[in-house]
Amino acid sequence: MSILQGLRGGIANGVPSGESRDPIGFAVAGLRKLSQSPALDRLGVRKQTEQVVFTVTRSGFKTIAATSRAFKKKGKRGVPGVRVPNAIPQGVFDLTPSEDEQMLVDVVTEFAAEVVRPAAAEADEACAAPEELLKSSLEIGLPILGVPEELGGISETRSAVAGTLVAEALAKGDLGLAVAALAPGSVATALGLWGTDEQQQTYLPAFTEGSVPAAAFALNEDKVLFDVLSPSTTATRTADGFVINGAKSLVARGAEAELFVVGAALDGKPVLFLIESSTDGLSIESEPAMGVRAASLTKLTLTDVKVPAAAVLGETDGSTYTEAVRLSRLAWCALSIGVGQAVLDYVTPYVKEREAFGEPIAHRQSVAFMVANIAIELQAMRLVTYKAASRVAQGIDATREIALARKLCADKGMQIGLDGVQLLGGHGFVKEHPVERWYRDLRAIGIMEGTVLV
Repeated sequence: MSILQGLRGGIANGVPSGESRDPIGFAVAGLRKLSQSPALDRLGVRKQTEQVVFTVTRSGFKTIAATSRAFKKKGKRGVPGVRVPNAIPQGVFDLTPSEDEQMLVDVVTEFAAEVVRPAAAEADEACAAPEELLKSSLEIGLPILGVPEELGGISETRSAVAGTLVAEALAKGDLGLAVAALAPGSVATALGLWGTDEQQQTYLPAFTEGSVPAAAFALNEDKVLFDVLSPSTTATRTADGFVINGAKSLVARGAEAELFVVGAALDGKPVLFLIESSTDGLSIESEPAMGVRAASLTKLTLTDVKVPAAAVLGETDGSTYTEAVRLSRLAWCALSIGVGQAVLDYVTPYVKEREAFGEPIAHRQSVAFMVANIAIELQAMRLVTYKAASRVAQGIDATREIALARKLCADKGMQIGLDGVQLLGGHGFVKEHPVERWYRDLRAIGIMEGTVLV
């Protein structure tokens, strides 16, 4: 394959398939191709070339948002959409998954072990999820998990528990890839929960008919002392809609997204807006972070973005936005459990096999207690998260439970990552072992807002 052929669009190259590059994009892609050439070794200039590639790619890319497919408006404006009924309370506190939930979890667990985990290290390095992996995630139904069955999804009742279990199982393979795979489905779930008939009929067919668009939930902002419930991004009323200005950070797969759910302050209240990527005034800039790198995190800038009145998702009194924040935090708790379980499963055999002073290091009480603490904290995280998800599924207020889960998973998740690195000693600091990546990923739990929800 020629270098020019390798510069075409695609996930690995930082722009969507079919999109043209700006000059900087061609330069970056060309340098990457050049750095892979064996001729550099023959000429003895590999080190110098790699330094150039690093310098150029360190600042990332900046481009206009991807051109969206033409979403043809359908349905009745202002009419409430289809809603999934709440799960029926069983009368007992039982967190055992139903038969259908367990079957789904088994499929996702196998997918995480056989597809996600082997691709994780390379995806983390490239800051992009493999296209084949994303296509496979569509085949197992991840984008339509929270979509009502009546609209082509698979939810007969509120699927918060199933979503939590799936997020946990997927994150056990890799957190960054889990976020990349779950991001479009989070937008579809939001449409199922709060969308009007027009919004559901316009956008959900793209998710349920096999041509799933990349879509992104954008709530984070790179502001000092950022409060997700008081966004700096603003929406101003106009005669025929709204004008939105601001910037969102840590937006998963933003460079290829065709539809955004953006949080902005309207009349002093946080509100969600649906914005197609073809809308004038959107620009995307790469924003590689410490962790969750495989999710292709980006910064979304909105400059005088005009949207119609029908772009509002849910209520304008802040209640829908607040619920979205809570459901997102619940999803991040589930993701932290999956990564924490991966750490425990990795360090347990390691400390039994690694020897020091003639015996396995697991024989040392300090080591054994640290592993035991990981298991204890992980089970506590799981129980409080499952309880919160169960209440959400039944339509019961779960504000307190989600807050407890968020605090516990953020604090203990980071501690589990730190302990995992410590248990491996020097090996915990090198990329040969995945624990250093899990440590970096777990630090995102207390920072990320939005992106995914259940």
